[in-house]
Amino acid sequence: MKARILYLLCCLLALSCAKDNGFYKYQLKKEQFNGNTYTYLQSKPGVYDSLLKVIDRIGLEQLLSNDGVTLFAPTNESFRLAIQNLNTVRKKADQPREYLSDVNLLHLDTMLSQYIIRGKMSSDSLSSKDGKSLSDFRYGYPMHGKLIQSYSSGYIDGGPSVIEFSDTKKSSFTRNWVTTNTASINIETKNGIVHVLSPDHVFGFADFVKRLTFIPPPPSLFDLVGGTFTASTEHSGGPNAVEASKYVFDGNSQTKFLVSFSNSLWLQVQLNTPSVANAYTLTSANDAIERDPIDWRLEGSQDGSSWTLLDSRTSEEFVDRFMQRVFRFRNTTPFAYYRLTITRIRSGSTFQLADWSVNYEEL
Repeated sequence: MKARILYLLCCLLALSCAKDNGFYKYQLKKEQFNGNTYTYLQSKPGVYDSLLKVIDRIGLEQLLSNDGVTLFAPTNESFRLAIQNLNTVRKKADQPREYLSDVNLLHLDTMLSQYIIRGKMSSDSLSSKDGKSLSDFRYGYPMHGKLIQSYSSGYIDGGPSVIEFSDTKKSSFTRNWVTTNTASINIETKNGIVHVLSPDHVFGFADFVKRLTFIPPPPSLFDLVGGTFTASTEHSGGPNAVEASKYVFDGNSQTKFLVSFSNSLWLQVQLNTPSVANAYTLTSANDAIERDPIDWRLEGSQDGSSWTLLDSRTSEEFVDRFMQRVFRFRNTTPFAYYRLTITRIRSGSTFQLADWSVNYEEL
């Protein structure tokens, strides 16, 4: 009996040695592949077929065969999700389906370049508290990488290490970044490092659909007709402040209107000549997504007193900064006044908007 108890104690002691103060001590390992990065992708049929198709279309085979680069590799599922989202939007717009073999090559080039970093970046190089600022190999676009540890058996920081890979959207605020995690890391090839992205990552960092469905807005009546612009409330610094109401009408996304918000506010134009509008645009401002409008209505009037509802929206979202969205509605009546009333913002008590315009297009 004593011998059995002693045996059990030895087993428990051996198991405890596999942990470090109650935490699993996960070792960062490098998987070696006897070939270059391009041949590594080829060696995994059913995993990187879509990535290889894009690489070949753009002409990056030589780069991934010879140059020292780090590839954050999206899998087939990442591309499938992106194409599915794109074609869902195109179907609603009565547009034909698109595939990786025929989508715009310049946009593919720009998006894929974000996943390729010049130099060999193993996970160790991204292990500092704040991570590491990265830039893509071709355009110098700012990306970011940070090594973190996942959960294991209920312990924080007890599991395998993963990399948070982020598109910074050229913003210093992390809340504006779009981030994905790796599924595996530190695959070392003859000329570089491969980190495999999680299959739930959508290729393009939220830009795929936007880039491939963007249609320029119809002509702005603010420019074509001109008018008098007013707002229900003004910036605390007055009409000449750097973020005064006049900047929401100027057609420049780099300027904005910033003001305190309680229950609602409105923006208005009195056109020089009554005109038909059947679309309008809103452009998100440079920072603080919580200040974005999410509920509003657009109205038209002949006299500035009696109003006709033309369009209303609820729970809308601007997923990017400086993002221009076009909203269309049915209207054949020329109005002298158009008024946009904001009834809700994301949160807080401050509203901002870079631009608003009313527009007309031939149907």
